[in-house]
This record gives sequence, C-alpha cells and structure tokens, in this order.
Amino acid sequence: MAKKLTETHKNQLSKWIDSSKSHKFTLLYKISRDGCNAQTFHTYCDNKGPTVTVLYNTNNSVYGGYTAASWNSNGAYIPDPKAFLFKLEYNGTPQPMKFPNTNETYAIYGAFDYGPTFGGGHDLICFNGTVNKSGNYFPLNGSTNVGHSYDMQGQNYSSVMNSHMQVLELEVYSVQESLDVLQKPLDVLQKPLGVLQKPWIHNIDWSSKLEEELKDKVAAYKPLSGLDLQQARILLVGQVGAGKSSYFNTINSIFRGHVSAQANAGSAEHSLTTAYRIYQVRDGYAGKPLNFRLCDTRGLEEDRGLDDRDVDYLLDGQMPDRYKFNPSVSLSPDAICYVKHPKLSDKIHCVVFVLDGSTVDVLSEKVLERIKSMQIRMNQRGIPQVVLLTKIDRICEEISDDVSKVFFSLAMKECVDKVAMVMGLPRSHVLPVKNYEGEVELDQNTNILALLSLRRLLYFVDDFLYNKLDEMEADQTQKVKIRE
Repeated sequence: MAKKLTETHKNQLSKWIDSSKSHKFTLLYKISRDGCNAQTFHTYCDNKGPTVTVLYNTNNSVYGGYTAASWNSNGAYIPDPKAFLFKLEYNGTPQPMKFPNTNETYAIYGAFDYGPTFGGGHDLICFNGTVNKSGNYFPLNGSTNVGHSYDMQGQNYSSVMNSHMQVLELEVYSVQESLDVLQKPLDVLQKPLGVLQKPWIHNIDWSSKLEEELKDKVAAYKPLSGLDLQQARILLVGQVGAGKSSYFNTINSIFRGHVSAQANAGSAEHSLTTAYRIYQVRDGYAGKPLNFRLCDTRGLEEDRGLDDRDVDYLLDGQMPDRYKFNPSVSLSPDAICYVKHPKLSDKIHCVVFVLDGSTVDVLSEKVLERIKSMQIRMNQRGIPQVVLLTKIDRICEEISDDVSKVFFSLAMKECVDKVAMVMGLPRSHVLPVKNYEGEVELDQNTNILALLSLRRLLYFVDDFLYNKLDEMEADQTQKVKIRE
C-alpha cells in the first residue's frame, strides 16, 4: 500500500471540505521522515490553518481527521464546526465515509505533549510524547473513544481502525483553496498532478561530475580585484526556524565531507542564534578558508529580534563578529566593540532572506512589514537581495522522495513565483534549497542544489562589487578633472 495521500483521496477530502472548491494539499509532517514526536508535530503544524491528519495502518486501512482551525500547544480545546473524522479505505478497499462533529466546542485539542487529537473524551488521540518505530511500523500510544464528539454513523473502533493503532505512516497536510484542475495548464494535465513535463530551470545534470564542478568553482572564487577585498560577506536573515544556521551547516558539510553542525540550529520558540556570527567555510578538513563568509544573525520575530538600527549596523559593517544581542540594550556608537570606521571588507555585499517554503502562505504580516523595512535600507545601499526557500521537501511529495525533481514540481514553481511577487524580486532571485537537518549522511542531489544556490549568491556579490568598482573609478575620474 502506498503510504501517502493519493489524488483519489485528495479529491474525496476536497469534496467533504467544500464541494464547490478545489483544494491544495501540502505535506507538513510525516512520522517516517520527521519522527513520531509530539513537539515535532507542533513545530511543523501549529498555526498553519486548516489541516488534514491521515493514518495508514498495518491492515491497509486509511483514516484520520480534518480541522479548519489551527493546531496550537495551549493545553485547551479548540472549537471548530467544520471539523470531521473520516475513513478512506478499510483493509485496502475504498470505503469513504465522513464523520461530522456533534460538539464543535470540543473539535480538537491542542497540547504540547499530544500529537493530533480530535474530540472531547477523546475520540482520537493519535499519540503522545515520542513513539519509536518497531520493525516497519509505529505502535502508536494514543487512544480512541469514537462517538464521543463525532457522529460515527454506525462505525466503530474495529470497522475504521481494525481495533489497533499500529501504523505504517501518519501524515499531516495543510489544506488551502486552489484553482480548479480544469484551469491548470495542459502540461500539468498530461502528467501526474503537480509534475511538469519539462523542468522550469533547464540544463542541470544531477551527477557527481556537476557536484565536483560546482565545488571547484566555489572553492576557486575570489572577490573582484581592485577593491582590496579578501572575502565576500553574505548576510543571512530569516524567521526563527527557517534554516539560516542550517544553510551554513549544509554548505560547511559539503566542504567538510560529512554532515556537520557547527552553527547552533534547531526548532525553538525564539531564535537560537543569540550572537552575530561571521562564519568561514574551509576547503576540506582543516583546509584554508574559502573567499566568502556567511554571516548569521538573530531570527526575525513579530515583536523581537533585529530592529532597524541593528540592520543598519549590520549592513554598514559596524557590528563586530560575536556581538551578543541584548534585548534591553542595543548596540550604539558609544559601545567599545562598535566598528567606527568600517572598510568595504567589513560591509555586507549580499543579503539572503531565508524563508520556510512550506509556510510562506501563512507568513506573518508583521514579519513581512519588517522584511520590507529592511529591503528599503538595502536598496538605499545598492545591496542585492536573494531569497532561499528552505524545507522544499515539505512543499511537494515528489521532492521529498527525490530532490532532483525540484524543477519539475509545479508546487515549487508556484511557490517561487508567489515569493518573488511578495518580495518584489525577480524570480531568478528566489532559490530553492534543501538543508541537512535530520540526515546523517551527505546526499549528492542535496549538495548540488545547495552549491547551485551558493554559486548564484557569489554572482550577486560580484554584481555589487562591480558597481562599487564603477563608483570608485568614477570618483577618481572626477578628481582628475577637478585637478585639471
């Protein structure tokens, strides 16, 4: 049995949710990939709007629940009149049935140590804490009390769930309205939904040869001569948990030859990056530093994190390496560590906004306002801006199975187009990447995608430096004319 939601399943769920509309299903969480852990579930699924939770058990039965409300970790019931439980298959045979809720006040329950939980009583607790895999299945430690808050229409624990909670997979998808399939382009309809016939970025040979060529080009990079510049500086900016630090770790891992975690990365309520760090990437173990630096700073948050003055100091090279952020006291020109006379080598030459591709549809308005404010400051300085879209394996199942399918994915292309529009940047400035997060071994295609993005960043750095060189030459010409 396929352990993922089929198009038939999606169409059935879409009809149940709202038969007058089509819906897009985006994978947020998958226990075989992300681990069966309640905290991880909430990290990936809280505050994401409508979701559907699907369980695939060892008897080839498929069942779960839908909620139009967002999950949270507040330890309280969440009302939702639109929530329902369902079964799609029983013992491998299609048996679609919808079970509406009878008490909307107790539709779902959000608690930090609980996985997806439906109904008061509870009708369905998928799991709590952490559940480790046993052989080829997960023995979920949840429980059921079906019929308490949902109308089971004569069905029961046995006829829906085979009287056990041993599952091969559990997935959570975000659910959003989308265009009707008849409005989709012909090339989409000729392939499985979401897969294009031709890639939207061409001429990429996913081979070890390309990987080595990209590594060599990055390793050989040198900033533009004539500017007295040894290393280019690239600033990483993004929301908490989007993958800023993980991007450095990914690039570092590629050149180290193994997965490394030099920068502090992970999932937390607030930024794990508490100091401004200017990271070097070395060419091989204990090798010489490459000629660029990745600068990591605090994550963007609605009401805390970088303020406008911090951004100015960062861009202008006035904030020193390892500067520790203090929420109550900002850096000022009077501080001992303040760099009073920064050179071009101290300044930022390219800014990278790191966004979680799987959550761009629910990007906070306040965070977007902060990004726009930063962009004004960058534009004033002529600093190029790029977007790295991370967690792309959560956008599209094809990418989750094979990173090299990234440019065949319609969902990925639509995500890139949407982000480019929101950020006011050309599409060529929006680059998908897959960071190393839970992996323990390097992957060739993951490396290639990361190196492609880094090569593009260095091209943008060169664009900035060419403009600086033009300015310097123009100033010198003007001085000569004045002397004459």
